Amino acid sequence: MNKAELAIKLSERLNIAKKLAEDFIENFEDIVTQTLVNDGEVTIAGFGTFSARVRAGRAGVNPQNPSEKIQIPSVKVPKFKSGKSLKDALKGKINNPAPITPVEPVNPPPAVSTM
Repeated sequence: MNKAELAIKLSERLNIAKKLAEDFIENFEDIVTQTLVNDGEVTIAGFGTFSARVRAGRAGVNPQNPSEKIQIPSVKVPKFKSGKSLKDALKGKINNPAPITPVEPVNPPPAVSTM
């Protein structure tokens, strides 16, 4: 499933406009990214935890010249640790997760005209 398909699924399940679902996904990505950049973590109970860790630098081999050694620098990488509910669902312990009940769409405030 890609981002567009996820937006469609969200819009159908929550009974909201596809654009609103796309905005939700974009904002979720931004919040998680900024939290990880600032050395925080995002925990969604039962689903999992997004965090960042530093992968240590190491010696490597140049793939274009195998006799040449190179130094690979340390780098910050994202990490995801799955939660118990997600693990149980994948192991088949949870047959069908509870369906999401659609909610009533939120009506935006009426546009104000300035004439």
